[in-house]
Amino acid sequence: MDKVIKTEAEWQAQLSPEAFYVTRQKGTERAFTGQYWNTTQVGTYRCVCCDTALFRSDTKFDAGCGWPSYFEPIDNDLIREEQDTSHGMIRTEVMCAVCDAHLGHVFPDGPPPTGLRYCINSLSLSFEPEA
Repeated sequence: MDKVIKTEAEWQAQLSPEAFYVTRQKGTERAFTGQYWNTTQVGTYRCVCCDTALFRSDTKFDAGCGWPSYFEPIDNDLIREEQDTSHGMIRTEVMCAVCDAHLGHVFPDGPPPTGLRYCINSLSLSFEPEA
């Protein structure tokens, strides 16, 4: 896997201001406002920064949290996790392993078979419908 490395100016030119804030500055979109939080269409969710396939629609579920939620990524090697202690909480941040884009967080309260809930910002994703 080749890393995608760009300057801040290159990311700003490529992304909308909102997507730049979320993916490159570790921001968060407001709950129930993202494009994909309640999407049920069949397809693949990709990193908005580097187009890496990250999640499939068959792993998406309604967690009731207001963000798209998945119980597993397509490939664990394409997701990177780090401890996040911002906002007075201890959470596990989820990033794209290819370009280091901030995606969201993962929590241990998801459904079987993994018990995980990848809570992902819509602004960090693009969607490719299944043909």
